[in-house]
Amino acid sequence: MTMRSSGVLMHLTSLSSPYGIGAMGQAARDFADFLARSGQTYWQLLPMGPTSYGDSPYQSFSTFAGNPYLIDLDELAQAGLLEGAEYQTVDWGDDPESVDYGLLYEKRYPVLRKAVVRLRENLPADYPLFLAENAPWLPDYALYMALKDHYEGQPWWEWPEPLRSRQGAALEESRRCLAEGVAFWQGVQYLFFHQWRALKKYANDKGIRFIGDLPIYVPLDSADVWARPDQFQLDDQLRPVEVSGCPPDGFTADGQLWGTPLFDWERMERDGYSWWIERIRRQRGFCDVLRIDHFRGFEAYYAIPYGEETARNGHWRQGPGIKLFQAVERALGKQDIIAEDLGFLTEGVYQLIRDTGFPGMKVLQFAFDSREESDYLPHNYGKRCVAYVGTHDNDTALGWLGTCAPEDRAFALDYLKLTEAEGYHWGLMRGIWASSAELAVVTAQDLLGLGHEARMNEPSTLGMNWKWRALPGAFTRELAQKLRHETGIYRRLPRQ
Repeated sequence: MTMRSSGVLMHLTSLSSPYGIGAMGQAARDFADFLARSGQTYWQLLPMGPTSYGDSPYQSFSTFAGNPYLIDLDELAQAGLLEGAEYQTVDWGDDPESVDYGLLYEKRYPVLRKAVVRLRENLPADYPLFLAENAPWLPDYALYMALKDHYEGQPWWEWPEPLRSRQGAALEESRRCLAEGVAFWQGVQYLFFHQWRALKKYANDKGIRFIGDLPIYVPLDSADVWARPDQFQLDDQLRPVEVSGCPPDGFTADGQLWGTPLFDWERMERDGYSWWIERIRRQRGFCDVLRIDHFRGFEAYYAIPYGEETARNGHWRQGPGIKLFQAVERALGKQDIIAEDLGFLTEGVYQLIRDTGFPGMKVLQFAFDSREESDYLPHNYGKRCVAYVGTHDNDTALGWLGTCAPEDRAFALDYLKLTEAEGYHWGLMRGIWASSAELAVVTAQDLLGLGHEARMNEPSTLGMNWKWRALPGAFTRELAQKLRHETGIYRRLPRQ
């Protein structure tokens, strides 16, 4: 990312679809067409892994696997793996603007099982190659998911001891007894990656590059921790010693208790960070550029004793720093990575950003605290950064403007010269397009001028997040023309 450019943040789940959730089919290709018509270079996504409790893409059963919900059913039918009546007559919910994850969990997998049965009856020629290429993670993931089905969703630490501690005989017996389940989960991953490769090629051929998203941590109940407990800070009973989170601050008196296990960085360093190298290698298969969440955790991470109910009693520990990224570059070459460097930063974090050369992030909504000067004000941006009005964790532009402090709103209106005639959301987007940032990314919700009802996620809350979907036909040619004009003014169109 060395040229001025722009893009849109739109997760696949938010695309329109008659089947309950956005997927990798025609609606995704239509959105790629929209981005190309509007002169955009980047399509930013959220993490693409299979979601677990709470439906957050940042809490996944595997850092290597793809989300089965994103498999397009119409494309399965076109491939002869489904019949129309097997999915077109299913009740996928009655709200086209919201995902019903409970309904999806209940109804999506029976449909996918039918498709995988047909897939296995006539395996594609590239299926053995797919299994071989994904051998470092797929067998463990497929067995883990088959065992979760067998034990009715229980986390792995509640399984019988021989499985919990991965004793060889118990694993072999489970693979034999649950062979059908293992084959199903392997087939699902084949279908996911087959569709993803086709979508990525379609978008790349139109000049659209994907920005993927990698959470720094993985959940305790994941195939990753179950398969490689040696990579994490676990005791001899396979329980976390300490867990992740953020310390108390002016916004949260108790801090944030994320609860995910922490990496055993000393152990990882001894084996050359091989787990992380493989993780980044696989994630780069999803995308052209990779955003890494909570980047400051590589410099120093907040560790909370396991069993604490808040983050108050945590403490900072030293992370791997530049050594990790030097190992990645030696193994994989120079990587296109965006560092999510938001939050409380120290000089050590700033130095790590400088040492890696990765661009950091600027969020316009953070700029307008009228009490102090802010690095997030556009006139303070350097070139080597990615600018946002807001991310998936923020309210929409209009939602924020309607709820922020009156003095902050007044400052934003004055600084950006926002007018109701232009549309306040267009003025806020103009603020980052006009900045010196190499890349400016706006959310699909802001392009559509939506309010708080379209917010994607409100951190530390459950139940209403990750649900927003765009209505069919929302991304019109007129909108593409306007977006192309606005970003063209600020010289962000691709060079021919």
